[in-house]
Amino acid sequence: MDQIFENTATAFALKSDSELERAYFLFKMISNEPLVKMGSVITNFAFKAHLPVEGLIRATVFDHFCGGVNERDCLPVVDRMWGKGVCSVLDYSVEGKEEEDPFDTATEMILTILDFVKEKEAIPYAVFKPTGFGRFGLYQKISEKKELTKKEQAEWQRVVNRFDKVCKKAHDLEVSLLIDGEESWMQDAADDLAEDMMRKYNKKKRIVFNTLQTYRWDRLPYLKALQERAVKDGFLVGMKVVRGAYMEKENERAKEKGYTSPICKTKAETDENFNATIEYMIDNLDSLSIFSGTHNEDSCYRLMELMEQKGIAKNNEHVWFGQLYGMSDHISYNLAANGYNVAKYLPFGPVRDVMPYLIRRADENTSVAGQTSRELSLLKKERKRRKI
Repeated sequence: MDQIFENTATAFALKSDSELERAYFLFKMISNEPLVKMGSVITNFAFKAHLPVEGLIRATVFDHFCGGVNERDCLPVVDRMWGKGVCSVLDYSVEGKEEEDPFDTATEMILTILDFVKEKEAIPYAVFKPTGFGRFGLYQKISEKKELTKKEQAEWQRVVNRFDKVCKKAHDLEVSLLIDGEESWMQDAADDLAEDMMRKYNKKKRIVFNTLQTYRWDRLPYLKALQERAVKDGFLVGMKVVRGAYMEKENERAKEKGYTSPICKTKAETDENFNATIEYMIDNLDSLSIFSGTHNEDSCYRLMELMEQKGIAKNNEHVWFGQLYGMSDHISYNLAANGYNVAKYLPFGPVRDVMPYLIRRADENTSVAGQTSRELSLLKKERKRRKI
């Protein structure tokens, strides 16, 4: 298979010279780990002290990694990407809160986004985080099979109702809905709830998608068991497959609490697990749908090869590739130019509320070996091509 990801003219076609320079500057900053740590501390301090930094953040890191402050704000970005065949997944990236009002606000936001998804071909999926709809500690308590108080039972029922409300609307509109993965010690409760929604709303179409974080060594057996239940009970399974975003946190907690870490021992094992999961799904495409969320070029090539071997059309509706906005444009735009289904996660929300998400993105980029240097080398190559 040709090395299609080297084409920087296609990758950065939407970037003006000044946007290309901004991207180069940002990835240079992100490549410096102490600088990222210091930047995170300073940014948090600036917000807490109410210093006027929003404008600066908006013009730099926010505009590079986010679509806007609200869903309407994102539409010009959505339309520009759609012009190049790349779809968008509007991602309301306000991180989990602890009180009830933001949960209801987040639910209303997802219901609004579902209308957008229905209206615009350029937005094929909606997405939400379980902790956007309920308290982390509550998911954890249920995952640990602890008894809930009367008050907590009522609180959990509200979480279930929020899930049901958005999944029912997605089903009624016939649009797909991704549920993000989170930390392992709260994930069982979210998984069970996602499965309940699939049983209810995935009878004829793959509407509800859960997420498999394949840096966990137990996820492929989990998928196989779910698939068996689905075949037996007559529902379909949609899955977003990713490597995972909480590795350090997971390993630290396992060590601290003295249990076996749920995370694969090495990066190579994680890669193997990811690819094995994709392979299993491709073999069971009659009842599974894949949203392959990865910035790993080898995994993308692997999926492309599998599709070719099995005679699966590039634009098969049950196979999607996904990357984050502001990253891996060389993958997204070159895949789209070659006829594959591609969607970018497009985060949005008030600058202040989206900062935890952006800080996590920067931290992830510094900890994923090679990710930032690859971005930099491609940006350099394009600057040279444009003679900047």
